[in-house]
Amino acid sequence: MAQRTPLSRERIIAAAMQVADDGGLAAVSMRSVAKALGAEAMSLYHHVSGKEELLDLLADAAFDEIPLLEVGTPWRTAMTSRADIMRAVLKQHSWALGLLESRSNPGQAVMRHHDRVLGVLRHDGFDLALAAHAYSALDAYIYGFVLTELNLPFTPDVGADAFAEGLELPAEEYPHLAEMLEQMVLGHDYDYGDEFGYGLDLVLDQLELRLVGQLGRTGLHP
Repeated sequence: MAQRTPLSRERIIAAAMQVADDGGLAAVSMRSVAKALGAEAMSLYHHVSGKEELLDLLADAAFDEIPLLEVGTPWRTAMTSRADIMRAVLKQHSWALGLLESRSNPGQAVMRHHDRVLGVLRHDGFDLALAAHAYSALDAYIYGFVLTELNLPFTPDVGADAFAEGLELPAEEYPHLAEMLEQMVLGHDYDYGDEFGYGLDLVLDQLELRLVGQLGRTGLHP
């Protein structure tokens, strides 16, 4: 008889992530994760205290997939890279959208991530207030964009073109929407995902202006 692989926190977390990927966060329970591992639910309690700790571990595991930024990397380069990676992680683990920032008992990966982002900004001259505002604005943009992207009424396979054609908007009633669809979507291989970089640049451009202004007021130079 083949020996069963012993349970561990690592195996439990990996199984919980798979359950969440397959069925969403609501599908995650001690019972469902144990079933995925071919074990009894009670055996998980030797490694995890309960569902709340399991959710804390899930949030930490998601942050663990985002490489830590290096303090000393130019802030704009670092924030762009982080935004791209976070978008990819959130699209792969859509359940994380409602979990990453909602836990009251954040793990080490979560805390290291936050600390390092602030460290990059502070190292490049952001005062504490501007660093906090930058972090908040960037995360709001990333999370909001991915949420929209995941819930669009069309997919890359179907495409925005087919969706727009089906709308048949009367130009006399919706002139501005009709104009946008005609000049930007229909026949233009429009991909909503391409908006991510443009919008991110808008946020970063404004932060750069704020940083220059802040450094000017303190007599420093960017």
